[in-house]
Amino acid sequence: MTEYFDFTHPQLEGDYLEYYGRFRREDPVHWTPYGYWMLFKYDDADALLRSSDTSSDFPSNTHWASTRGGPTSPVMKSACHWMLMKDGDAHRRLRRGVGKLFTPRMLDQLRTRIPQIVNGLLDGIGPDGGEIDAMSALAVPLPVTVVSELMDIPPEDRDFFRSVTEPVGQMINRSIPPRDLIAMNKAEPKARAYLYKLIEKTRNEPPADTLVSLMLHSDEDYADEEVAANAALLYNAGYETTSNLIGNGLLALLQRPEALQALRDDLSLMPTAVEELSRFYPSARYVARILTEDMRFGDKVIPAGDAAFVAFESTGRDSERYPDPDRLDLGRRGVKSLAFSAGPHQCMGKHLALLEVGVLFSELLKRYSRIELAIDTPRYQPHFNLRTLKELPIRLYK
Repeated sequence: MTEYFDFTHPQLEGDYLEYYGRFRREDPVHWTPYGYWMLFKYDDADALLRSSDTSSDFPSNTHWASTRGGPTSPVMKSACHWMLMKDGDAHRRLRRGVGKLFTPRMLDQLRTRIPQIVNGLLDGIGPDGGEIDAMSALAVPLPVTVVSELMDIPPEDRDFFRSVTEPVGQMINRSIPPRDLIAMNKAEPKARAYLYKLIEKTRNEPPADTLVSLMLHSDEDYADEEVAANAALLYNAGYETTSNLIGNGLLALLQRPEALQALRDDLSLMPTAVEELSRFYPSARYVARILTEDMRFGDKVIPAGDAAFVAFESTGRDSERYPDPDRLDLGRRGVKSLAFSAGPHQCMGKHLALLEVGVLFSELLKRYSRIELAIDTPRYQPHFNLRTLKELPIRLYK
C-alpha cells in the first residue's frame, strides 16, 4: 500500500468509513513515517489493549511532554497523576480509589436517580414536544448532572467547572496547536484551585458517596494532587463520551426509522441496542499505547518503543468480528464493543454510561409518538479524538 494513514486527511471528516475500510482491507497493521502505527482490525486492537507489554505513560515521553508545555507546565503536573497515564501497580492503586464510585451498590442508587434527572429534563421540554436541539437539551445536561452529583459540584458551579476542565482534556490530542496549549495551561490551575477547595471542604465532612470523599477516606492515602487530578479527569471523561453516545446514537436511530421503530416496539432490546450503538458510532475515535516489548500482529512486528493507535471507528466495522458490520442490528449479541476500551484501562464508567443512554432513550420513546431529525447534514465539532455533534435538531410529537 503506497498511501499512509493521515490524521489530517479530509476524508476523516467526510466518508471516514471508506477511508478506514481501505486500510483495514489492504494494510490492517499499518506503519506510517509520521511516528506511529495504526491498528484497524478488532482482534489486533483487542490484543494491544489487553497486553501487559504496553504502556500508557505518555508523560514520561520527553517529546510528548514538551509539546504540552514541558514537564513543569500545569497540565503536565496534572497528567502525571492521571490513572489514564499510569501502568501496573500505580494504575491499579488509583483505579481502586476511583472505582469505588462504580460499584454495584452505587449503580443501584443511580438506577433510581437517573430516571429522575431524565424526567426533569423532559418535563422542561413539555408534553407537546416541538423542535429542540437534542445536544444542548438532553445529551449534555444529563451526563453533566450525573457526574456533577457524583463529585458534589453544585448546579451554580457546573458551567464554570466545565469551562476549566474542557480545555485540559485537549491534551490527549496527538498534536496541540498553540492556541490550545495556552488555553489548557491557563485553565488547569483554575480547575485545580476549585478542586483543592472542594477537597478541604470534604475532608471536614462525614464520609459520602462522592469521588473526593471516597478517595479521601480510602486506605490508599492519596495525596491531594492525585485526588484533584483524577477528579478533573473523571469529570471530562464522565460526561463527554456519554454525551457523544447519546447524540450519535440518537442520530443513528433517526437515520434508520426501521431500527427506531423496532426499539419502540420492544424496549427490552435497549441493553443490546445501546451497546450496538457504541460499536456503530463510537464516542472516541482513537487510543494509543507505547509498546514495551516487540509485539507480533500477523506477519508484522511492532517494535518496543513505538506507539500504536487503535482506530475505534474501524474496529467496530470489522466484518471478521461483526457479520454485516454496516447494518445497525439492535439485537446483535456478543457485541463487546471496544468503544470503552479493553484490558486494564477499560472504562470503569461503561455501565453507568449505558444506563444513562438506555434510560433517556426509553423515556423519549414512551413520551413521544414520533421523533424526527430536523437537519439534513449533521455537523461535528473540530476535535481530534471525539466525535461530537455541534447540534442535533429534532422534532418531538406527542
